Amino acid sequence: MIHRFVKMTFRPEEVKQFLVVFEQSKNAIADFPGCMGLKLLQDTASENILYTFSLWAEPLALEAYRNSELFKSTWAKTKVLFADKPLAWSTLVIDHVK
Repeated sequence: MIHRFVKMTFRPEEVKQFLVVFEQSKNAIADFPGCMGLKLLQDTASENILYTFSLWAEPLALEAYRNSELFKSTWAKTKVLFADKPLAWSTLVIDHVK
């Protein structure tokens, strides 16, 4: 399973607009083949820094999503709101306690 983190720093005045975009697309993303879950997180120190955390069944599922029209249209609406370059990490769990 792939754990995908995307850190997004928005212009403060654009956070509400991103929340609208997320609300409009979250169910379609969560229902995308291979998506096992999706969360939107907010930084504890900076309200304009948000993260998406998604779980993917396999790397090919994540890649299919990243090449989909759903991703392209959602990303087009999101990237214009950024104050800084987004950062993304794909990780695998190598150990787990509890």
